[in-house]
Amino acid sequence: MMKNEWNILIVEDEDLARKNLERILIKERYVVSSTKSGEHALQLLQEQEFDLVLTDLKMKPVDGMDILKKSKSLYPQTEVIMITAYATVDSAVVAMKEGAYHYLAKPYKLEEVRKIVHEALLKRELTLENKALKEALNQGNTIPHIVGKSQSMSEVHKKISQIAPTDTNVLILGESGTGKELIAQAIHNLSHRSGDKFVAFNCGSFTEELMANELFGHEKDAHTGATPNAKGLLEMADQGTVFLDEIGDMPLSMQVKLLRIIQEKELIRVGGLESISVDLRFIAATHRDLAQEVSAERFRQDLYYRLNVITISLPPLVERQGDIPLLANHFLAQKMKDFDKNIKEIDPEAMELLNAYTWPGNVRELENVVERAVALTNRDVIKVDVLPEYIRSLSIETFRRHSSKVPTMEEQEIEYIQWILNKCNGNKTKAAQMMGIDRVSLWRKMKRYGISEK
Repeated sequence: MMKNEWNILIVEDEDLARKNLERILIKERYVVSSTKSGEHALQLLQEQEFDLVLTDLKMKPVDGMDILKKSKSLYPQTEVIMITAYATVDSAVVAMKEGAYHYLAKPYKLEEVRKIVHEALLKRELTLENKALKEALNQGNTIPHIVGKSQSMSEVHKKISQIAPTDTNVLILGESGTGKELIAQAIHNLSHRSGDKFVAFNCGSFTEELMANELFGHEKDAHTGATPNAKGLLEMADQGTVFLDEIGDMPLSMQVKLLRIIQEKELIRVGGLESISVDLRFIAATHRDLAQEVSAERFRQDLYYRLNVITISLPPLVERQGDIPLLANHFLAQKMKDFDKNIKEIDPEAMELLNAYTWPGNVRELENVVERAVALTNRDVIKVDVLPEYIRSLSIETFRRHSSKVPTMEEQEIEYIQWILNKCNGNKTKAAQMMGIDRVSLWRKMKRYGISEK
């Protein structure tokens, strides 16, 4: 979680139950306040805001429903989990209508409590992030978490701010690793759908049969091993946003089905007959030239026009002059926390090499390089010696004096893939993980460049 400390209030009149909850949540390093009195709980809520409240339902004279209502009136974004030994459907329905996150029946398992608390705080974190994003938008600030001050990225920020509040479909164009999903997430977070799901799906990672099953769900006995009436991602994302990455790789037969959903706002599960209504915003992304794909009859023209209402073109990292140091230091701050290290800076010579490299893997490759450097260094400065060999071997003087001889992006990508494969002893699954792409995408790159699979 991004937040350092989560404040939790426990309201439970049974001493043993309250102490068990205290123990398990303190062990998870949460900041815990507790009381056995509903009246005292109301007083604590008046004094401070909590991230999460766990309250027993049946207490006198102030019960859990009173605490739920008071908490939601004071702090609408605070999550509340109701606990009771007298679970009924009616009381659960009332609690949910009043805004409770979950209704936990006694006796419960402590592992169940851990899981539900973690999920409730994740929701709380997302809510806070969405609020910060919208406040930043209202104040005219740049969008958080999308790092970059180059002119090209400033234009992207401006377009996101303009289109996010609308409900139009968006097509994001850009090379692999440029951050297309991050842009899609930002659009969702700034939209009126931000309180509902954001679902991402990579169209290049599944067979046609699996793609249909994942997106549309299936009915019982639709295929071997099918479970009864399983919802697909599109149905689960109802009222939210669907991000379809690498839409250019979607088979034509699936494009027909997707077009119907966009036009009719309804789907049919695999093996089913009944139409199911869905309300979705679609954001699609691709590294391909879709107009060219339409001309070659590999992509449906009608679907192209449905998706391409608004286009955002993401520049490759090599064209984002001045953004590399910002991104490198942004990733350095992130990775220091992950590895629990204190690193002051990236050495100027190392930064100059990062600036000189043309980054065929774009922002994703830069993040991987910084993560590798943080993992390997034992100093408080990132030096050249912890950069990958294929970057260390590039002479700064060569870049300065012989700019006409700088390797092309394609040559550097080939060198990069070969270097990663060598480090992984030819294991394509591990290589794809190191590169931050899926195995299918790696296989396609190897095929395109004629890189041996041995």
